[in-house]
This record gives sequence, C-alpha cells and structure tokens, in this order.
Amino acid sequence: MHSIESFGTHDGPGVRMVVFLQGCKLKCLYCHNPDALATSGGKEYEIEELVKMAINLKPFFGKKGGVTVSGGEPLLQAKALIQFFKSLKEEGIHTNLDTNGRILNHFSKELLDDYADLIMLDIKHMTDEGYETLTGKSNKQIAFDLAEHRELSGKKMWLRYVLIPEITSKPELLHALGEHFKDYNTIEKIEIQPYHKLGIHKWEALGWNYELKDARENTKDELATAAAILQNYFKEVRIN
Repeated sequence: MHSIESFGTHDGPGVRMVVFLQGCKLKCLYCHNPDALATSGGKEYEIEELVKMAINLKPFFGKKGGVTVSGGEPLLQAKALIQFFKSLKEEGIHTNLDTNGRILNHFSKELLDDYADLIMLDIKHMTDEGYETLTGKSNKQIAFDLAEHRELSGKKMWLRYVLIPEITSKPELLHALGEHFKDYNTIEKIEIQPYHKLGIHKWEALGWNYELKDARENTKDELATAAAILQNYFKEVRIN
C-alpha cells in the first residue's frame, strides 16, 4: 500500500476513499507518484481493515461516491482486490478501479467482470512508438484489449488522457483516440488530464532524471481545442 485518501473528489463519481497501491510495471515520463512504482515496500493492510475504513466513511459517500483503488497499478494485486471489492459490494459501496490496463489475466478479468462497478482506463498514447517513449514499455495493445473486454461486458468505463503539449496534444492523435472508441457504448466520459510538473521533486528525491522538465503546461486554448475535438466522439468530455 502506498497511501490512502479519505475524501477524494477527482477519482471517480462523488466523494471517495482512494486507496493507492504500491507497484507499477510502467515508468511514465510524467508520473507524479514515482515513489509508488517499486513493487516492494509500502505498508500492508488487511482487507478487513480497509473495508472497515470504507464503512466508516460511507455516510460521506452519498449516492454517487464509494471506493477507488489506484496506484501504482492496482491490477498487479487483482487477486486480493477481488475479495476487497466483493466485500465492499456486500456493504452497498460503489467500487472503481483506476488502471493503465497493462494486465489482462484470469484474476483481472474476474475483478473487472464481477466486482468493479466502474473502471477509469488511462490511455497513454495512440501510437506504438509514442507509447513506448512515454511508458518505457512496448505493446500498447494490452490496454486496448482490456478496453474491448470491458466493452463486451457492458459495464461502465471512463477514459483518461494526459495532454502533454507537442507530445500527446497533436490533433491527429486526438482524432485517432476518438475514432478508436467512438462506437463504444460503455464509455460514459473521457477526462483530459492537463500536464503538470508536481511530481518533479519526487523524481529528484529518488535520484532519477525527469526527462520532461522542458515540457510546458497546457494553455487554456490548447485544453479547449482538445476538448472540442474529443466532443465529436464522446458523450462527455471533462478537463480535470
């Protein structure tokens, strides 16, 4: 476990308890939690303890809120999350998974199909070369396979897309993103995540080189242009 946020408002619908798990196989150039990448370390919690925390916070969730598991990459611990989400659903608590979609195996499929009310899927890049440059890993197709699996299940999904000027903000990439997903019925919205440099100090503390230090943040016009393009393809576009 990396950390827990009791009153998250940007990690799914409503007010949410957000559980950030330790460990991720990607190393995205813009990662704002690089200290969560290592698969070792972190604090261990019993599932019952986390469920009890969620039950105590339930009065604050209202009709829309619930629990979001993020990371790191939560699907690395899909087997344990099955029991966690199952217990939450038994308590009438909404479950959400914030994932990069890199793991599609028996446990992750069971978690997605039976226990995740919502998933938020992070789309990194629309080209193989761009994906590898941004994440350090090849085979972006796994995330798209996971999206297709979710679509076939008929269960709700949001997309997330980090908008980096001159890197992921190019109109042709945004149109490609829209064209790929335009016929999906399960996608409720896409969230544009403006690029920021809030995690640089964490990279420096780890002794790592932050390769995007020369990248700039988005202008209001750039965000508006990206949103206008994506509105041609998605029911709802939100700038976070």
